Amino acid sequence: MAQPSNTFDTYDAVGIREDLQDVIYSISPTDTPFMSSAAREQVKSTTHEWQTDALAAASTSNAVIEGDEATLDAVTATSRLANKTQIMDKTVVITGTQEAVDKAGRASELAYQIAKKSKELKRDIEATLMANQAKVTGDASTARKFASLGAWVFSNDSLGSGGASPTGDGTDARTDGTQRAFTEDQLKTVIKSVWNAGGNPSVLMVGPFNKQKVSGFTGGSTRFDASEDKTLYASIDVYSSDFGDLEVVPNRFSRDRDAWVLDMDYWSVGFLRDFTMFELSKTGDSEKRQLLVELTLISRNEGASGLVADLTTS
Repeated sequence: MAQPSNTFDTYDAVGIREDLQDVIYSISPTDTPFMSSAAREQVKSTTHEWQTDALAAASTSNAVIEGDEATLDAVTATSRLANKTQIMDKTVVITGTQEAVDKAGRASELAYQIAKKSKELKRDIEATLMANQAKVTGDASTARKFASLGAWVFSNDSLGSGGASPTGDGTDARTDGTQRAFTEDQLKTVIKSVWNAGGNPSVLMVGPFNKQKVSGFTGGSTRFDASEDKTLYASIDVYSSDFGDLEVVPNRFSRDRDAWVLDMDYWSVGFLRDFTMFELSKTGDSEKRQLLVELTLISRNEGASGLVADLTTS
C-alpha cells in the first residue's frame, strides 16, 4: 500500500504543537536511613567533644576478710573524644530569562532547582556519614571534615586480610583489606562481640548486594514457599540472633563492602548550623541561592556497634 498522490501528512506539516508532558520524572533515591535513625542534637562549636566510660571487668575474686581494712580500688578516668564539624552546601544560579519563560513541568525554575539541590545535599550527607573518612582539622585553605562511621568503630570488627582497624578516636580511617564473601558466621561473631561489650544492636545496615546475601542466610530455620498465594518469600527483613532481633536495612549510600551492626542509641548527628538557604548577592541578571548545613557525627560509644568489613560486592 502507498499514500495517494499529493497526500498532506504530518511529515509535511508545519506548526504542529509539541506534545511535552507537564511532569518531570526522577527515580533518584532520597532515603537516608542512617541519618533518619540517628539522634539529632545541637552543637555549639566547630570542635564538639564528649566523654565515654566503661566499668571494670566482672571479678569472681571479690571477697573481703571480716573486719579487714578496706583496700582502695584504682579509679580510671573517662575518655574524652572529639569530632569536627563539616560545612556542606549546594548552590543554584538561574537567569532572569529562564525564570520568566513558560516551562514544562515546573512553574518556577528557581524553586524547582532549590528543591532538587536540597535532596542532593541530603544524599551527600548520608554518603559521608557512612564513609571511611578521618576527621580533618582544616585551616584557611583546607575544609574541615568530620570523622565518619569508618573512623570510629574498632572494638567489634571483622576485617579481610590486610585490613586494619582505626584507633577509634576519629583521627584515622580504617585500612581496607582483601574482600571476601559475606557469611553468616562473620555476622554472628560480630553480633556476639557487640553484645559482650554491652551493646544491644538493633540494626544491620548493608548495601544492596549484601542485602541479598543476608537474604540467603538460613540460620537455624527451614524456609517454606506459600504456594497457596503463589508467592516466593526470598528476603529477610529481620535477622533474629541469639542476642536479639536486628532489622535488616538496605542503604543505597553505604559502601557495599561494609555491613554495619548498629545500636542507634549510641549514634547522633550534631548540627552547628541547620539546613539553611541564603540569597547570594545579585551581580547581574540572575538569582543565586546557597543551601548550607554544618554538622558532625557523634559516636557516643563505638563499642555498642560493630562492622563486618571488606565484603565482596559482585
